[in-house]
Amino acid sequence: MDVRPHSPVVITLRLCLYALFAGLLALAAVRAHGPATVAAALGTGAVFAWGVLSPATHRSQRAAAVWLAALCVAWLVLLALSPDALWAAFPLYFLQLHLLPVRWSLPAVGATAGAAIAGFIGHGERLTAGAFIGPLLGAGVAVATVLGYEALYRESERRRELIEELVATRAELADAERTAGTLAERERLAREIHDTLAQGLSSIQLLLRAAQRALPDDSPAAAHIEQARATAQDNLAEARRFVHALTPPDLERGSLTGALERLGSGVAAPPEVHFTVSGTPAELPTPYEVALLRIAQSALGNTLRHARAHRAEITLSFMDTAVALDIVDDGAGFDPGAEHTAARPDRAADGGFGLPAMRARAEALGGTFAVESAPGQGTAVAVTLPYPDSGGGA
Repeated sequence: MDVRPHSPVVITLRLCLYALFAGLLALAAVRAHGPATVAAALGTGAVFAWGVLSPATHRSQRAAAVWLAALCVAWLVLLALSPDALWAAFPLYFLQLHLLPVRWSLPAVGATAGAAIAGFIGHGERLTAGAFIGPLLGAGVAVATVLGYEALYRESERRRELIEELVATRAELADAERTAGTLAERERLAREIHDTLAQGLSSIQLLLRAAQRALPDDSPAAAHIEQARATAQDNLAEARRFVHALTPPDLERGSLTGALERLGSGVAAPPEVHFTVSGTPAELPTPYEVALLRIAQSALGNTLRHARAHRAEITLSFMDTAVALDIVDDGAGFDPGAEHTAARPDRAADGGFGLPAMRARAEALGGTFAVESAPGQGTAVAVTLPYPDSGGGA
């Protein structure tokens, strides 16, 4: 039995079908020529009512098939007793199409139409065009109606699923945009705190230290300067804690080296990404780590989207006076001097970081940024950041 939820229109049509079958049985009983026909009509009606009202036929397909078989047998008995039972075949078509699979319902409808015509002829009635064409036409209408409804229902279900997927995708996109905006704002705040508050407090501390050295030992201002220097030191430490709290999540789980290694291992080949470290790793200020990680993410993202590369190398080099990051791939390459080409990765239409943003990050920390590429010869991105001196690093 079909247990899918139905609209009020479908429920109304079903009730009308039930009323039609009951009315046709009543017609056969009223026009009966003997008590046997009346009993057969009442018996068919009882079987029909039992199936409609029984919960078992609505839950079990097997129970529904048994009920339909019993109803058809009762109808055949009534057809054998009265030619008026011919017209009850029409609602039977709908029940057969509704309760049976298509491979069984179509033959059942054909057999029911044939039995209706044969029963009418068997009673010695004059075969008219209406009596012959009527059951066949009714069978065709029933088949077209039910199969058409099933096709519309399947199409409606596909559209409902597509709408649900669209709504879910829009929600995921909104979450991703909110997450991206939050991360960008966190990164901007970290950069602003480092470039303004932290650097200013560091400079104040240096100036106070110089002033403290210039004062005589017995100067009454020495205590106040020491207190001011200690306050500046405490606030500088607090600013650094803010910067650390606002760093990208990848850096929260460990060092820059670990974040870059996870970045390479998280790419599903192709391309095959390898990460190597050169030199002795040194502790870097948080803005350096953030800048190098973001540049590596952007460059690798360009490789995945545009390069069609088979292999990519990420190298982090710790040198005596600077730290360098190189991202090299063997992909399609591009012309860095071309101003209007869709293949340029610095056209970040998807909202990612293009080459200008990578260059700005490197130059903001006093570093250099270089790109070497040519069509068909791969791409190399190189970033070099000098180590901060002891007085300016945060």
